[in-house]
Amino acid sequence: MLTLGIDTSATFLSVAIAHSGQLVRETLLHSGQKHSETLLTVIDALLVSCGFAIAQIDRICVTHGPGSFTGLRIGAATAKGIAIAREIPCAGVSTLAAIAAGASELEGTLCCAMDARRLQVYNAQFAMHNAQLMRLCDDQAIAIAELEQHLPLDTPVWFCGDGAQLCYDTMQKHESWQLAPEEIRVQRAWGAILAARDEDYTCVTQLQLNYLRPSQAERERPCGEQALRGARLMSS
Repeated sequence: MLTLGIDTSATFLSVAIAHSGQLVRETLLHSGQKHSETLLTVIDALLVSCGFAIAQIDRICVTHGPGSFTGLRIGAATAKGIAIAREIPCAGVSTLAAIAAGASELEGTLCCAMDARRLQVYNAQFAMHNAQLMRLCDDQAIAIAELEQHLPLDTPVWFCGDGAQLCYDTMQKHESWQLAPEEIRVQRAWGAILAARDEDYTCVTQLQLNYLRPSQAERERPCGEQALRGARLMSS
């Protein structure tokens, strides 16, 4: 079983190849969110380096959010295109769950965070104990100040994800709170493959993105419509 993993949820672009549940090779590229220009090239180069062809891919796993709206669309569109052309199953997994799975060698609470701007993060927390990963809360968009109130003080807390440094620098320091090692901190395609279960792989038409909150344009639309109505009233 050959699995292609894709993560384009943030600044880093990650692609992984796994064979029978074992990582073959992974590429992690800081592409500056130029994912539309680089993703297909990276996939092709990774397959060639492993001695595989796209026709040998049996299934695809992609992070479906939260994350960059544009980045998520690029990853999902690419996964759908390959899956439809190859008639193979596809799995969408939480980006935060992928972060946790990629850092599951740690022990304690994994506080997975992605920068959502304005001192907010996309967050989920997981407990890692005796090689067992357990989700503690649903994915959420939350202010860092509020998140700080929900973290334990008596057990190790590891900050993971591209918002880890922001949380660590913003919050009050506690001895049991620390940054995850850099090499396993950010979201990775291998983490997505690890987070997916066999039953997650279904028809590609079932793949849906999870933004967690409206886009900036959608948030600003009511204000714009109200201003337009006001301008019309003044001109009438």
